Amino acid sequence: MIIDAHAHLWKKQNGIVNGKAVYDIGGGKSNFGGEIRQMMPPYMTDGENSIERFIANMDYAGVSGAVITQEYIDGNQDTYLLEAKQKYPDRIKICALYEEREMTDISLFDGIKICASRLKDKNLLNHLEPFKKANESGKFISIDLADGDGQTADLNKIAQLFPDLKIAIGHFGMVTRENWLEQIKLAKNKNVFIESGGITWLFNYEFYPFPSAVKAIIEAAECVGFNKLMWGSDYPRTMTAITYKMSLDFIEKTTEISQKNKLLLLGENARSFYGFGDIKVPEKVKNMVEE
Repeated sequence: MIIDAHAHLWKKQNGIVNGKAVYDIGGGKSNFGGEIRQMMPPYMTDGENSIERFIANMDYAGVSGAVITQEYIDGNQDTYLLEAKQKYPDRIKICALYEEREMTDISLFDGIKICASRLKDKNLLNHLEPFKKANESGKFISIDLADGDGQTADLNKIAQLFPDLKIAIGHFGMVTRENWLEQIKLAKNKNVFIESGGITWLFNYEFYPFPSAVKAIIEAAECVGFNKLMWGSDYPRTMTAITYKMSLDFIEKTTEISQKNKLLLLGENARSFYGFGDIKVPEKVKNMVEE
């Protein structure tokens, strides 16, 4: 069973970056704060990053479940994620977005997303409300930290303040940045895990099969153990360079990680952490280039 710990969905992109608007302009492209960027694969011509397209990609790649996180650059997608969860309640877990103001009802969500690297006030100790709310309601926290160790001391204090609160750190600790292992070390707390959403973006200069990404995964495992690591794709932005299957395939095919540890990394850890039930493994369908 494979579970994707970091993916995105949106009905209509209406985000912000550095105080400037982010919005769809067609052909999978977006105006990204005044710069035109390929935000999605070009065949997503209508600007919708829909649950139906994602489920089709999951089925083709053999992925059973996924965690839908959020990002300020897409705008708040709480309403659409609730719709998606209604359609596929067993396949996805969804995060409400924390936006530096009092949070509304999160009872129908599975977790809370904190874009810590984009907070106006980057002192996490000044943002205890989402952590308290998640802790009290049995939700998890999905958090992307600023590069390096700028926020690690704060998160370490919070992890110890709420020892039963499940916290997943995204982007594999911003692995290509200086002091990235300080983020990984936070997983020495029993309630903190690391997920690899965005790792193919961070090693895009090297491209598939991302040998340095594999080495980084092994280095992180030597620090905290494979039982604390989870695979994530960062769909659909990383799919502008590779296919969804490729975001998974480089781990499946490497000989540097044992089969036992691949099972932990690709699904077993996430199934336990996020509370997925007995979800099915999608049936393999032969594609048109296979013999």
